[in-house]
Amino acid sequence: MNLLIQKVALVTGAGSGIGKAIAELFAEQGAKVVLTDIHQSNIEAVTSEITAKGGTACCIAADIASNADVRLVMQYALNAYQTLDILINNAGVMDNFTPVAEVSDELWEKVIGTNLNGPFFTCREAIPLFLEKGFGTIINIASIGGLFGGRAGAAYTASKHALVGLTKNIGYQYAEKNIRCNAIAPGGVNTNIVYGMEPSPFGFERMSAGTGNAPPPANPEAIAELALFLASEKSGFINGAVLTADGGWTAY
Repeated sequence: MNLLIQKVALVTGAGSGIGKAIAELFAEQGAKVVLTDIHQSNIEAVTSEITAKGGTACCIAADIASNADVRLVMQYALNAYQTLDILINNAGVMDNFTPVAEVSDELWEKVIGTNLNGPFFTCREAIPLFLEKGFGTIINIASIGGLFGGRAGAAYTASKHALVGLTKNIGYQYAEKNIRCNAIAPGGVNTNIVYGMEPSPFGFERMSAGTGNAPPPANPEAIAELALFLASEKSGFINGAVLTADGGWTAY
């Protein structure tokens, strides 16, 4: 079943984890995929995997925290495929579970830059394209850390709460323009986002106090399947929503 035939999708943070799984699944479903990530070698490998299977993909390295980089990515996508239909804001960084009293300016700016400013920059570039063509879909990868207060440190929690707000605002503001914006709030997922992390002892202890009943983490493909649903016409009446995908953890 080709749910995304003739669609062009841009996926940020596509070099690994959820972004990689989304890019691969979207390509399998007929989309032409533009991959971007700060790690050139990673997205080149994913692009090669997609094209080897008969999919259509290209890639460009960029830091989405940079407005200039985002503009280059968008122009690259237009040069490659002349249009854009789907934007997936997946790129994100953690904050070592750092509580507010220990957050440095550098850590705050890094996390807010990638997790919030980046999606803002990409949405600001994509929406005029969507307005011109009369439709478009945005999917922001948020987190249950954007719905509750104890799943991460101060910077990550603030960034994902803000991303949820941005999602709802865009969904409402452009609903009559046939532009949808939704978010996915994953719980634990097997990715490399915590690779090399040096957690704050205090912050990690406070976060861990609520993890005793957490289910096993999902594989990235589970989140990709949900993204596919939101990107397809099957979810045409879902807009401004945040879909939790955490195996029931936050239902407790």
